[in-house]
Amino acid sequence: MTDQYKPKKAVALSYDTKKDVSPKVSATGSGFIAEEIIQRAKDANVPIQEDHNLIELLSKLNINEKIPEELYQAVAEVFAFIYQIDKQVEIGLPNKKNRQTSGDFIQ
Repeated sequence: MTDQYKPKKAVALSYDTKKDVSPKVSATGSGFIAEEIIQRAKDANVPIQEDHNLIELLSKLNINEKIPEELYQAVAEVFAFIYQIDKQVEIGLPNKKNRQTSGDFIQ
């Protein structure tokens, strides 16, 4: 099967610093479900980052499962990306009104 025929995959991550020790998977899916996850992220102005290698690893986790320590570095880079976007929004760069921060999506 070539890459162009592989179904799209998506994983949503959430991290509540007040109650979570580490980020956890809040949604995962492929094909139509992945497209729905991505569309909901776009509708909520949640940043989307593409990382095909990371998605392969994260898509093996169950919903509400915490990210394993082996993936902390990779996931930290995703959250750093989100932090940079949040900072840009704060100083008035790209307008991301109504932005939800409870879920971060990777496709």
